[in-house]
Amino acid sequence: MEERIARNEAIFRDVNEALRRGRWPGDQSAIAFRCECARLGCSRLIELATAEYERVRDHPKWFVVAVGHELSDGETVVETHGGYLVVEKQGKGGLIAEATDPRT
Repeated sequence: MEERIARNEAIFRDVNEALRRGRWPGDQSAIAFRCECARLGCSRLIELATAEYERVRDHPKWFVVAVGHELSDGETVVETHGGYLVVEKQGKGGLIAEATDPRT
Protein backbone atom coordinates (compact mmCIF):
# COMPACT_ATOMS: atom_id res chain seq x y z
CA MET A 1 0.00 0.00 0.00
CA GLU A 2 2.78 2.43 0.96
CA GLU A 3 4.56 1.74 -2.32
CA ARG A 4 1.38 2.30 -4.39
CA ILE A 5 0.70 5.59 -2.61
CA ALA A 6 4.25 6.83 -3.19
CA ARG A 7 4.11 5.90 -6.88
CA ASN A 8 0.74 7.68 -7.32
CA GLU A 9 2.14 10.82 -5.74
CA ALA A 10 5.24 10.62 -7.93
CA ILE A 11 3.02 10.52 -11.03
CA PHE A 12 1.28 13.75 -9.99
CA ARG A 13 4.67 15.31 -9.28
CA ASP A 14 5.65 14.46 -12.88
CA VAL A 15 2.47 16.16 -14.15
CA ASN A 16 3.35 19.29 -12.18
CA GLU A 17 6.89 19.23 -13.55
CA ALA A 18 5.42 19.32 -17.06
CA LEU A 19 3.13 22.22 -16.10
CA ARG A 20 6.07 24.14 -14.68
CA ARG A 21 8.16 23.59 -17.80
CA GLY A 22 5.38 25.14 -19.88
CA ARG A 23 5.78 28.51 -18.12
CA TRP A 24 7.64 31.44 -19.59
CA PRO A 25 11.08 31.77 -17.89
CA GLY A 26 10.97 34.33 -15.11
CA ASP A 27 7.16 34.31 -14.91
CA GLN A 28 6.38 34.40 -11.18
CA SER A 29 2.60 34.59 -11.41
CA ALA A 30 0.54 31.86 -9.78
CA ILE A 31 -0.05 28.66 -11.69
CA ALA A 32 -2.52 25.89 -10.93
CA PHE A 33 -0.65 22.71 -9.95
CA ARG A 34 -2.29 19.33 -9.43
CA CYS A 35 -2.67 18.12 -5.88
CA GLU A 36 0.07 15.52 -5.40
CA CYS A 37 -1.91 13.41 -2.93
CA ALA A 38 -2.44 9.65 -3.09
CA ARG A 39 -6.23 9.84 -3.59
CA LEU A 40 -7.27 8.08 -6.76
CA GLY A 41 -9.28 10.43 -8.94
CA CYS A 42 -8.21 13.60 -7.13
CA SER A 43 -8.30 16.52 -9.53
CA ARG A 44 -7.89 19.34 -7.01
CA LEU A 45 -5.83 22.27 -8.26
CA ILE A 46 -3.56 24.30 -5.98
CA GLU A 47 -2.42 27.77 -7.02
CA LEU A 48 1.24 28.49 -6.28
CA ALA A 49 3.83 30.88 -7.60
CA THR A 50 6.41 29.03 -9.67
CA ALA A 51 9.11 30.07 -7.17
CA GLU A 52 7.13 28.51 -4.31
CA TYR A 53 6.75 25.24 -6.22
CA GLU A 54 10.49 25.31 -6.95
CA ARG A 55 11.23 25.74 -3.25
CA VAL A 56 9.16 22.66 -2.41
CA ARG A 57 10.74 20.67 -5.24
CA ASP A 58 14.19 21.30 -3.75
CA HIS A 59 13.27 18.41 -1.41
CA PRO A 60 12.66 15.12 -3.24
CA LYS A 61 10.47 13.76 -0.43
CA TRP A 62 8.19 16.81 -0.31
CA PHE A 63 4.80 17.01 -2.04
CA VAL A 64 2.12 19.70 -2.34
CA VAL A 65 -1.34 18.49 -1.29
CA ALA A 66 -4.70 20.10 -0.67
CA VAL A 67 -5.73 20.63 2.94
CA GLY A 68 -7.36 17.42 4.14
CA HIS A 69 -5.55 15.26 1.58
CA GLU A 70 -2.61 14.46 3.86
CA LEU A 71 -2.19 10.91 5.17
CA SER A 72 -1.66 10.13 8.84
CA ASP A 73 0.55 7.14 7.97
CA GLY A 74 3.68 7.42 5.86
CA GLU A 75 3.96 11.20 5.63
CA THR A 76 4.41 14.21 7.87
CA VAL A 77 3.06 17.73 7.36
CA VAL A 78 6.11 20.01 7.21
CA GLU A 79 4.36 23.24 6.18
CA THR A 80 0.83 24.60 6.38
CA HIS A 81 -0.35 27.33 4.00
CA GLY A 82 -3.76 28.85 3.29
CA GLY A 83 -4.98 26.44 0.63
CA TYR A 84 -2.40 23.68 0.72
CA LEU A 85 0.04 21.67 2.78
CA VAL A 86 3.55 20.45 2.13
CA VAL A 87 4.06 16.85 3.25
CA GLU A 88 7.21 14.78 3.52
CA LYS A 89 7.10 11.08 2.63
CA GLN A 90 8.56 8.80 5.31
CA GLY A 91 9.94 5.26 5.30
CA LYS A 92 9.61 3.22 2.12
CA GLY A 93 7.48 5.95 0.53
CA GLY A 94 10.30 8.44 1.09
CA LEU A 95 12.79 6.12 -0.57
CA ILE A 96 10.49 5.73 -3.58
CA ALA A 97 9.95 9.50 -3.74
CA GLU A 98 13.71 10.06 -3.87
CA ALA A 99 14.27 7.29 -6.42
CA THR A 100 11.55 8.59 -8.77
CA ASP A 101 12.40 12.29 -8.49
CA PRO A 102 13.04 13.48 -12.06
CA ARG A 103 15.45 16.15 -10.79
CA THR A 104 17.94 13.84 -9.12
